[in-house]
This record gives sequence, C-alpha cells and structure tokens, in this order.
Amino acid sequence: MRRRVLLASMAAAAFSPGAAWAQKRLPHVAYLWLGVAGSDGATGKGFRTGLNEFGYQVGRNLILDEYYANGSEARLAELATSAIAAKPDLIVTTGTVVTSIVAKLTQTVPIVSVTGDPVGSGFVASLARPGGNITGMAITAGPALAEKWLELLSEMAPSAHRVAMLRNARNIASAAQLGQMRAAAARRTMGFTIDEFAIDAAVELPSVLEAIRRAKSDALVVDNEPFLVSKRSDIAALSLPAITSGRDFTEAGLLASYGSSIFDIYRHIPSYVDRILKGAKPADLPVQQPTKFELIVNLKTAKALGLTIPPSILARADELIE
Repeated sequence: MRRRVLLASMAAAAFSPGAAWAQKRLPHVAYLWLGVAGSDGATGKGFRTGLNEFGYQVGRNLILDEYYANGSEARLAELATSAIAAKPDLIVTTGTVVTSIVAKLTQTVPIVSVTGDPVGSGFVASLARPGGNITGMAITAGPALAEKWLELLSEMAPSAHRVAMLRNARNIASAAQLGQMRAAAARRTMGFTIDEFAIDAAVELPSVLEAIRRAKSDALVVDNEPFLVSKRSDIAALSLPAITSGRDFTEAGLLASYGSSIFDIYRHIPSYVDRILKGAKPADLPVQQPTKFELIVNLKTAKALGLTIPPSILARADELIE
C-alpha cells in the first residue's frame, strides 16, 4: 500500500500572492514499513515528531510517500521499486530486512536507515565512515543487552527455564543476538535453555507461534523487528512471560521491554533527512548509536500471568503500565 501525504490545498495556494514556495519543487521523501499501515507505533510517531521539530510540515514544505507492505517481503520489493522510480530525494528504511531489500535496488538514492548492525549486515563500511549511499542509526544490542534480558526474565519469572527466541530468519542482527543470549546463558548459572523460532518467507507466523506453544516454552524473547512489531498483539496472545527491546510490544501486552528508545531513535532520523536535503552525502554522515535506554514493565500482564514483580525492578523501571 502506498500513501502520499500531500495537501490538496497546495494547488490553490500556488496561485495566491506570497505563496512563491508552492511553485518550487518540494523535497520528496519515501518511507517504507514492512507491516500494515498504522502498525509502526513508536517508529512512525518518532519520525513524524522529528520532522516537525526540524520544521518540515508534510504537505506544506515536504512530500512524504509512505509504503506499507502488509508483512510481505515480495510486496515490499515491489513497493521499493516504485519508490525508487518516483525519484525521491531520499528513502527512510525501517529495520534490517527493509534496508537489505532497498539496498539491493539502488546504490545511488540516499538511504537513511535504522538497523541492528549496519556494519555486520554489509550496509556500511564503518560507523564513522559509511562510505556509500546508506547512513542512519545502529541499534547494536551487544552481549550486555542480551544478558540483561535474561537477568530480567530470571528475576520476574524465576521458574522459567526454557526460553524461546522469536526472530526473523532474514535479520542478521537477531542471529547475533541469539548467539549472545546462548553465550550469556552458558556463562551464568541461570539454568536457561534458549530455543530458536525463526520466521522466513516460507513460514507463516501463526504456525511458528503454535510451535512455541507445542514446545511448552516457559518464557519468550522477541526480536524488535518491524514485521514482528506489526504482529505484536498476536505474539502477546501466547500469554508467556516475554521480554523484548521495544515498548510497542509491552504496550500490546508483553511483560517487559528493555532497550533503546525506538521513539527517540526515529525522532533523530530527521536530522539525517535534513542534512541530506541540504546537500550532505550519506557517505560523510557517521552512523550513530542510541544513548537512551528504558525499562518498561506491564503490571497488568504480570498479574494475568500470576507473577510478582520484585521491588528492585519496580524501582528501576522507567515506566509501569497498570
């Protein structure tokens, strides 16, 4: 699905006195999301907030083409091709899978991305010197974050031993997270076994969720990946103690999230958009990493699962959903 956000009133305004701006070519940005329209949550809110803060009003001084693939990577490739054909000034890609698809289609259109590991995924040469047509933000989790998820699970659900990790098989960064969690579980005496449940183009999410149920998993870690974000309510219906790194999941009913603020990350993306629209090259704009992390706990979910959240976690939480 493609949605162009552009006010019809511009045509009339172009003929009014003092509206010379309307006669100029407006900056043109494309935004791609793997899920359905409206499922981008903190991602979309943060991005639009940042645009406004940089003085961009969609329909007045910016054309924003929004593309939603309804969960289909094949459809996303078609939409990305259409987006590139429309000759935007730049493309905003949300997540590793989306960035990978768009990067294969163009090496000239500037891409502003948010990915788990842009260096490891081959999108940029280095964080300091991207070197190509891609820059943006890197949500590199690292071993410390993977270990933190397991520590939080062990405190909130002390009887859990078999942990399922739900991830997108095409997301290189989440494969690294899986390895980091297994290494953390081996290092620490938490008694966790980490089982992988990966979705790909050949496997539908409902069958994977059913496999998690059949495996009798005690707890769940969810990759903060755009397609899974768009299916967060379905994942919450598993009714397992679950942790992830994005607040959208916790608001949808997962037990907790700990990680970088997705809202703040995408709020920062328009700073790249602004610089590129003013002539900067992606190759010269260092990829940045987030500095703000937040712990959110859903107390309603804890109560439904029969869990008592320790006072130490309640005191450390940035937000409690009641």
